[in-house]
Amino acid sequence: MPPQRLHWLQHVPFEGLGYIAPWARRRGLALSCTRLYADEALPTADAFDWLVVMGGPMGVYEADRYPHLAAEIALIEAAIAAGRRVLGVCLGAQLIAAALGARVYPSGRREIGWFPVEAVAGSASPFAADLPAPQTLFHWHGDTFDLPAGALHIARSAHFEQQAFSFGERVLAVQCHPEMDPAGVAALTDAFGARLKPSASVQSADAMRALQAHFAPARRLLHAWLDRLAAA
Repeated sequence: MPPQRLHWLQHVPFEGLGYIAPWARRRGLALSCTRLYADEALPTADAFDWLVVMGGPMGVYEADRYPHLAAEIALIEAAIAAGRRVLGVCLGAQLIAAALGARVYPSGRREIGWFPVEAVAGSASPFAADLPAPQTLFHWHGDTFDLPAGALHIARSAHFEQQAFSFGERVLAVQCHPEMDPAGVAALTDAFGARLKPSASVQSADAMRALQAHFAPARRLLHAWLDRLAAA
């Protein structure tokens, strides 16, 4: 049988797949990418088995500035309808929420750096079982979203109620960044670190780079979630 095909959407050159890539290669998935910042064309939903939508600094509500956002939402809708496995990270999670009819909007605050995430008590999502205790994960977001109708709330943090949700067995939306590896944190802090003003929910670039111990547990959580998606 031919390998399953994982297609991912990249919004900016400094946000890659991170720890998703080694997991996919171990599984033998064939990887392909649309680089939206380079105006590459989106595929159709029959061109992949997995759709992974990564992060970016734009907002879902900025389709006038970024016309590809509307096309991405339409592709996500088609992928969900076709039963594809769909994973969204940060902006990708917000685009999934929008594709499922939920409101996406500025929260009025930012969560940037390493902060704890915990499972929602009594969550009916099977993905919540992979987060039995609070875990410190990487964040870089200011927008948030309402929980879509029919979705199951997985996780929250002290600063943002919506950190992860599932929709059915094959759709996972994650506001935080469990996929982030050291190179990814370095790239983000190189791009935006000088603009940061540390606060209770924003760490300095130096603090984010220094907290190396959190990468391995975050990778294990990500891979557990990917294994669960793969088994669906």
